Amino acid sequence: MAPALSKLANNRSAIVGVAGMTAAVWIIAYAKMSNKKRKSSYEDKIQYTIAEKKDKKANKAHVNSVFFKQLRKLLPILIPGFWSVETGLLFLVAAALIGRSVSDIWMIQNATVVESTIIHMNKTKFKAALLKYLTALPAISVVTNVLKWSLGELKLRFRTNLTHHLYNQYLNGYTYYKMSNLDNRIANADQLLTTDIDKFCESATDLYSNISKPVLDIFIYVYRLTVNLGGKTPSILMLYLLIAGVFLTRLRRPTGRLTVEEQKLEGEFRYVNSRLITNSEEVAFYQGNVREKLTLLASYSKLRAHLSKFLEFRVSMGIIDNIIGKYFASIVGFYAVSIPFFTDNHPLLSGEQSGQRLQAYYTYGRMLVKLAEAIGRLVLAGREMSRLAGFTARMTELIKVLGDLNKGTYERTMVNGNNINLTQNASGSAANSFGPNKGIMCFEDNIIRFEQVPLVTPNGDVLLNELTFEVKSGTNVLVCGPNGCGKSSLFRILGELWPTWGGKVTKPSRGKLFYIPQRPYMTLGTLRDQIIYPHTREDMRRVGQSDEDLMHYLDTVQLTYLEQRENGLDAIEDWIDVLSGGEKQRVAMARLFYHRPQFAILDECTSAVSVDVEGKMYSYCREVGITLFTVSHRKSLWVHHDYYLQFDGRGSYEFEAIDQDKEHFGS
Repeated sequence: MAPALSKLANNRSAIVGVAGMTAAVWIIAYAKMSNKKRKSSYEDKIQYTIAEKKDKKANKAHVNSVFFKQLRKLLPILIPGFWSVETGLLFLVAAALIGRSVSDIWMIQNATVVESTIIHMNKTKFKAALLKYLTALPAISVVTNVLKWSLGELKLRFRTNLTHHLYNQYLNGYTYYKMSNLDNRIANADQLLTTDIDKFCESATDLYSNISKPVLDIFIYVYRLTVNLGGKTPSILMLYLLIAGVFLTRLRRPTGRLTVEEQKLEGEFRYVNSRLITNSEEVAFYQGNVREKLTLLASYSKLRAHLSKFLEFRVSMGIIDNIIGKYFASIVGFYAVSIPFFTDNHPLLSGEQSGQRLQAYYTYGRMLVKLAEAIGRLVLAGREMSRLAGFTARMTELIKVLGDLNKGTYERTMVNGNNINLTQNASGSAANSFGPNKGIMCFEDNIIRFEQVPLVTPNGDVLLNELTFEVKSGTNVLVCGPNGCGKSSLFRILGELWPTWGGKVTKPSRGKLFYIPQRPYMTLGTLRDQIIYPHTREDMRRVGQSDEDLMHYLDTVQLTYLEQRENGLDAIEDWIDVLSGGEKQRVAMARLFYHRPQFAILDECTSAVSVDVEGKMYSYCREVGITLFTVSHRKSLWVHHDYYLQFDGRGSYEFEAIDQDKEHFGS
């Protein structure tokens, strides 16, 4: 009866196991089918694209010579020098890892002693061994947590160094503008400069620990086992390490590429969300919430599909990793440790009693198991290395693009799909051919002169074949014309944001030319910061200005009440929301009075200001010697200008003096 019950129980276990496996397979298949249906439904409803240079090579990230070359270039950024704090932390991590390995060996030996005293029923030795074991635990705990702290601090310092290095390049001159508007090799730079930096540094520090500890353990255990058991036992495991490592490295090759794609889609999803936040008012007026929801869900659907694909790959690799790196490694370890015990007349074990053999087996067997575990961890570290290869490729591409932009070289995909390379003419020498940055840029005070300068967009669209005019300080110019005629292009060339495609531009240096858009930028900080931007309070003192001067500028634009309403110039608010449209425009004019440049470009920047206040501000500009280029369609502004520059939108323009006989156009 008992055998029958046992057989029935075994059959029941088999049935339950098969049923469980069947249910798991069905759930996985159903989840995959559901994901595909959901993805296709969003793709059918909405499609979009984000401009980005297509480069098949850019997405390839493997653990190969290219990866090690890229990592070698990044190391001087992460570790500034041999005598740096980062080097000290690396040595501290190494010391803590050595301490951990020594602790592991000590615990193996003493745990074996404790078990041996129990088997031999020696109560006195048991208490002594247990007390010795307990007294060492605090020191082992300290070593473990010193390792955690040093790894965390090392990651933080790596991130700080890399962040400072990249922001020094990103915010050097107009590099940030060029990356967003002139070069499309990098999409979603914010993702790279925040999340990807953090993940790269975390992956790098984890890899250092996950490789150093197993390598150290392998050396220690191989030495101890070779001395006591001979070289054959550890050699078997080392051979296994070599074979398993090569095999798994080949299987993991897609990890780097999948990591790169994951981060790209994460950045795209973040970008779509930020667009909604930035344009929330316009979307609300259009009642576009349903359309935006579809766009967001379509972006998330693409991300989710990729993450699901990546998850399937990781699970598949996880099964193989566990079998080869953990379980099979343990089997090889058991086989290797059995060799001296099954060998007749082994020098270590010959003549030993069974109790001594048992103690030797526990000691060396555990060491061999630890060696097998170390080999398994080293094999599995290849998985982290493949992931690091993906982040390294993205960091390298970002550094390369930033370097190119700082040298004046940028690439852009044209509307027709072709790529153009733009290289800034840093020497200022004339070029015979028409093309990006073929013009000459000269710097001279108190004058703006265009000599046969074409107005061309970065995409190569010609708005005006050539523009010639000259404006000296004290001569205000009114710029007018239909949308898309070239007004903004003119100012972007003046501001050195766009390349010149020919001719010669003479202008003051950057600090002597100021630009105020229709929607002024409000920085984070105090009310004072809004007026003196981009200066700091120390800069304000250095140039000899005071809070009394700032109040004078606020009085000129009739905003003195802000000082009382917001509780002083030191008040900190979200000024974009606190100030009305007209108040922001007047604060921007107060900012102009503070900086007092030679020339200022006013781009519809008084559209929300009353005519009388506007007139007062323009009169003050003339009093303090600020020469204006004004884009506006207000007839009331003609009286404050001496010339007008009118574009007709068909490739022609007119630059004439304003006199009483000239008909004023506008509203």
